[in-house]
Amino acid sequence: MALLRTVALSTTRIFSRNIRMSANMKEKAAEAMEKLKSENPYYEKYAQKIAKIQQSSPEVLLAKLDQQKEKAKKSEPKPRDYSELLNPKKSTDTKAELPYKKLEDLMKLDRLEGKSIEEIKQIWLEYHKQKEVIAAVIPTEAFESIMANAKKFPIFIFPIPRSQGYEFIMFQFAANTIHFTPLLCYQVHKENAPECLNIVHYTEFKDKGIVLMRGEYDTNVLTAQEAQCLANQLQLYYVQNDPKKQEILEVFTKAPENFKHMDVIKELENLTIS
Repeated sequence: MALLRTVALSTTRIFSRNIRMSANMKEKAAEAMEKLKSENPYYEKYAQKIAKIQQSSPEVLLAKLDQQKEKAKKSEPKPRDYSELLNPKKSTDTKAELPYKKLEDLMKLDRLEGKSIEEIKQIWLEYHKQKEVIAAVIPTEAFESIMANAKKFPIFIFPIPRSQGYEFIMFQFAANTIHFTPLLCYQVHKENAPECLNIVHYTEFKDKGIVLMRGEYDTNVLTAQEAQCLANQLQLYYVQNDPKKQEILEVFTKAPENFKHMDVIKELENLTIS
């Protein structure tokens, strides 16, 4: 009899503990559900199914939510480290003039000829939608401003955020192309430094008031967001007549010994904050 009482008492304790654990689990599941409602726009679509799992197996629901959190963490883009020292490109005759890139070498012009400005914009952006490139349509005035400033400031550097600070990307104008390369690579390989981004401005529709921009980037060095960040900085320095940025360009070109890298970093940080 004593043994039976002991077993019964143990069973009661275990049962009570399981009830408490189950209650705690349901409480946690309810909290998780409330959070899911506010964060997931597709919650309503699966609300009944989720509620059923919550009532019958709250531990299963919590386990699935934890799995989703882990997947989301892994998929979050992390800041890259500094670029590795890339292999130099093949040596070329630096005196040879680089060719002016033509739109017909990229796509058939009959797709765009006879179209309105809005139609050209739509076709151009749609053409690049699924490609690992950046693309835009800019006003002719903006392009002419870029080229006018390019004559005065043919070489410059932009910063991009990295996991430990910033990396500087150097660029140079040549014909209708802008060649970007990590500054470290240029310091080692000089004119044979490999490009991490090439931005080309196609001027075939300049008379219509637009210029087509396309930027091909090396995915081993830049993400699409980083390539776009460089293109945005180009617009800010070479299109907008901002006195502070013009001063930075002047110092870099005419008095490099007085140039401060922190000046361009501050300009980027101001842009990010605003």
